[in-house]
Amino acid sequence: MTYVIAQPCVDLKDRACVDECPVDCIYEGKRMLYIHPDECVDCGACEPVCPVEAIYYEDDTPGEWKEYYDANVHFFDDLGSPGGAAKTDFTEQDHPMIAALPPQNQDKEH
Repeated sequence: MTYVIAQPCVDLKDRACVDECPVDCIYEGKRMLYIHPDECVDCGACEPVCPVEAIYYEDDTPGEWKEYYDANVHFFDDLGSPGGAAKTDFTEQDHPMIAALPPQNQDKEH
C-alpha cells in the first residue's frame, strides 16, 4: 500500500508535501507531483499538509481518481528507484494520462 497524489495537484504542485516527507519519496513531474510506491513508508505525513487535499491513502482514493494510482506507479517505469527525490532533477515528463489532461484551472496565488 502507498499514498497517491490525484487530480487536484495537476498544474498546482504546492510542494508542502515534499517538505514534509521524511523519506524524500515525492518526485516532481512537469505538471504534478508523484509518490514513489516503493520508497513511500506509509507514514502519512504528506496527506494533512496538502492544501488542496490531493493526497490519499491508496484504498481511500475517490473513485473518480482511482486511475491516479497507476499514474503514480508508472511514472517511475523509466526513472526507476533513485532512492530519493533530492538525488534527481526536476523532470519535464509526466505520466501520459497527466500529460494529456487539459490545463487545470486551479486558483493560484502567484
